[in-house]
Amino acid sequence: MVIRVLIADDQPEVRDALHTILSAEPDIAVVAEAANGAQAVTMAMDHRPDVVIMDVRMPFLDGISAITALAGICRVLTLTTFDLDDYLFGALRAGAAGFLLKDSDPALLLDAIRAVHRGHGLIDPQVTGRLIGRFAELAPHPATTELDSLTDRESEVLRHVAHGLTNAEIARRLTIGEGTVKTHVARILGKLGLRTRVHIVIYAYEHGLTSAESRTEQP
Repeated sequence: MVIRVLIADDQPEVRDALHTILSAEPDIAVVAEAANGAQAVTMAMDHRPDVVIMDVRMPFLDGISAITALAGICRVLTLTTFDLDDYLFGALRAGAAGFLLKDSDPALLLDAIRAVHRGHGLIDPQVTGRLIGRFAELAPHPATTELDSLTDRESEVLRHVAHGLTNAEIARRLTIGEGTVKTHVARILGKLGLRTRVHIVIYAYEHGLTSAESRTEQP
């Protein structure tokens, strides 16, 4: 299956670089390019891409508003820079499936596109700590009744996902198969009404399911 991608960035050189990287992949096709947020929404409506690569700072319609408008139409992978913590926070709250730094390794970009297309989401490892810290600063919302439907093992997996561990790392830590971890993650998403593991991170920190101290743990 070919993943249909729309590139949305106001810088022509960034769009050209992304197009060059993506066009070399046999399973990815760039179907359109947008130079501002409003254009990105219009083109997404017309072309119905699987994934939109979206800069969060866009003219005419900012990236966060564009992400909100695209909810339910396609998955959005956000691009950003280190000085945009508030934009990152807003983009994820608006429904972005993941985000990367603009200077990320091309291999990570390709992995992220494929992960987002599969519904998994991906957070750039370089900014995971900053993101978690931002959410941890907030006063947690009361736990929802949906949490009661999670098994003890699913709750444990949820906390590990919130700390940024991959499925393989969780499997090693809990001494279970990676396939079993994937099943637990899928059940967590379904029970909590979430779309990707990125939103599991948001949910966990918004509801105080993990401590600020434990976010610095290493696998």
